[in-house]
Amino acid sequence: MIIQRGTTDLLLITQPDHAGLAAGLMARWELGGLPDHPRRAEILAATREHDHGWIEEDALTHVAPDGQPLDFITVPPDVKRRLWPRAVERVARTDPYVAALVAQHALTVNAPARQEDGWPAFFDVMTRARDAKLARVPRVNVVDLEGDYPFVRIGDHLSLIFCNGWREPLSGAGYRAILKGATLEISPDPFGGATVPLSVPARSIPARRYRSAADLRQAFAAAPVRPLEGQAVGV
Repeated sequence: MIIQRGTTDLLLITQPDHAGLAAGLMARWELGGLPDHPRRAEILAATREHDHGWIEEDALTHVAPDGQPLDFITVPPDVKRRLWPRAVERVARTDPYVAALVAQHALTVNAPARQEDGWPAFFDVMTRARDAKLARVPRVNVVDLEGDYPFVRIGDHLSLIFCNGWREPLSGAGYRAILKGATLEISPDPFGGATVPLSVPARSIPARRYRSAADLRQAFAAAPVRPLEGQAVGV
């Protein structure tokens, strides 16, 4: 779950909805040869499905002992470790290359924890899963995958900036982005001068302490779905 924390309200966005926005952004991306890329469809699918394993966690919701709702960053490590194998195996039923890209995403975003207690085995499992899925794809190797993956990361990163309301300028692979009001400015211009509308489902709940995950789920279920809207532009 993504949580924007205000003084009186919390704005909640599910991880799959964030991923859908990421895929929409990359569908308009014109840099790096993506429009004519031979695996563009798979790259966009991986961007759309990269957080598939969060479906169950967002449905459960997570609350800290002090009653504060936990977002995708602050959930316990065991939650993060269990969702990625589930995501990869689920996506692999449809497309092994998309699953390999999702596994690469898991390895990349969790890399800072590689040497921490409980994590080395996770990296072994995810590396083997990535390589096993990739082995099922004709004429594509790990070098190809490592060249394709940055597009997935770009989409994830840009969507996270917008969904979290992060205001500091952030840089990624060949681009710089900053959120000003409801406008995500990206340089160099990746959209060929076009303005890309942004919309992601969100729910607003009271910023209070919750007695349990069930209490949080009830508040989330009762909150009406309203879109968080804005635009992305190249500058």
